[in-house]
Amino acid sequence: MTSGLSRPRAEEKPPGLAGNAGRLLFEAARTHPGRVAVIFRESEWSYRELNDRVNALALGLTKLGLETGDRVVLWMKNCPQFIETMFACWKVGLVVVPINARLTPAEVAYHVTDCAASALVYGADFISGAAQVDIALKINVGGEDDLCYEDLAGCGGADEQTRELPEDAPAWLFYTSGTTGRPKAAVITHRNLVFVVVSWCADLYCLRADDVVLHCAPLSHGAGFHALTAVARGAQNLVHDRFDPDLVIADIARYRVTTSWLVPTQVRMLLDSPALSRADLSSLRSLVYGGAPMHAVDLTEAMTRFGPVLCQLYGQGEAPMTISYLSTDEHRLERADREVLSSAGVARTGMEIRIVDAQATSVPVGEVGEIAVRGPAVMTGYWNRPDATGVALRHGWLHTGDLGRLDERGYLYVLDRLKDFVITGGSNVYAREVEDVLLQHAAIREAAVFGVPDRLWGEAVTAAVVGADGLTPDEVIAFCRSSMADYKCPKHVHICRELPKNAYGKVLKRELRQRYGVGQPTP
Repeated sequence: MTSGLSRPRAEEKPPGLAGNAGRLLFEAARTHPGRVAVIFRESEWSYRELNDRVNALALGLTKLGLETGDRVVLWMKNCPQFIETMFACWKVGLVVVPINARLTPAEVAYHVTDCAASALVYGADFISGAAQVDIALKINVGGEDDLCYEDLAGCGGADEQTRELPEDAPAWLFYTSGTTGRPKAAVITHRNLVFVVVSWCADLYCLRADDVVLHCAPLSHGAGFHALTAVARGAQNLVHDRFDPDLVIADIARYRVTTSWLVPTQVRMLLDSPALSRADLSSLRSLVYGGAPMHAVDLTEAMTRFGPVLCQLYGQGEAPMTISYLSTDEHRLERADREVLSSAGVARTGMEIRIVDAQATSVPVGEVGEIAVRGPAVMTGYWNRPDATGVALRHGWLHTGDLGRLDERGYLYVLDRLKDFVITGGSNVYAREVEDVLLQHAAIREAAVFGVPDRLWGEAVTAAVVGADGLTPDEVIAFCRSSMADYKCPKHVHICRELPKNAYGKVLKRELRQRYGVGQPTP
């Protein structure tokens, strides 16, 4: 950070390059100033009000000394301030670093240090945790500790703040798991974000200003990209700060929700809610799901009960939300191709997919290999990780680490993962990170973490450990919960005499998955 920047003159606006993602809010507010932009806990903000608050916040951040390219970590549950902070940062060229609200203070501190953040914006629920994070500038949303958020966003009176930026300027650091077992940040540019918005409307659902968009998945992940698209189109954004199936169902009817983005676990929870059978879902036009596989039986039930509104996407943080899709038309019961329903669909408009072998050579149609992708959604690389970038981006292609195959029509089937992580409830959990914690327990000698199929979570984090006599699964789980976010902790622990290994001493996790695949502890 350096000294604050001077306030721009009104006559210098409207602002520069269309490639600045923050301009999407400016355009929506100019076209639909009186339309409701955000609804949260019975309160509403119009697009004019939202843009005014975002401009005030953007100006306030620059007056605090933040400069173009500085990183701002967002640690909060879903709330209007999450959306405001993202757009305020983008307008003046700051880089947002949204993180999972369930992370522990130690995990937050890792992210802050890894990206060399200049500021932490955190929710009132995280006051005690934020006190444990070493960073000079802390901004509290909804509380009185540190710098109060409303002192910046609530002051009003700022001119339009959107700046002209290079299209390849970093906009979002999306933290994802890597080969080291420590999260690393995919660098997503303004060009990436603008393309993701256009691609969402082209392939998944073309949002309109009269749409009501429900955000009940974390804005720090996929829902954040959905919110960006909704704002760009001038739609209403109904924000939930927690996932309550009954409340979601009630609000779909109350607010006439037209579209939402969910992970399969959330879809399953909605299907299990008794309220669903009594709900008026007639306003729904699109229900986009992704982030993890959906079991066939759940997908069929969802198609039956929600109607012809489902659309699947496949993507990852390195190409956010934008690799392939299975359209709404292909989710219609009367025309559904059962084989195609087990696929991840076809390449997104403007993106290209191929299947490669270990030498990065394309394999014949139908053969299994690593999924590689290229196109405007692909990141520029990992933040300060040149070696990891070189592995992931080779010869102009992003190597996803996922195994799959393409059929003769171009449908992609995602079969397994080369990268050793578990997708549980739509969140990625890296096995090495959990294993490192397990091995800190004095009674555990060896540990292997893997995923097993789970109807609710998609996959359940499962651990097989070799430990001292008397060690119990409950003790192991409690130990993990004291050291990491709850979603990373094993849901099932198996105490073993030894772990299966190959001739080179590598643990055979495939064998462990087969042995414990039902997710139930066994002796």
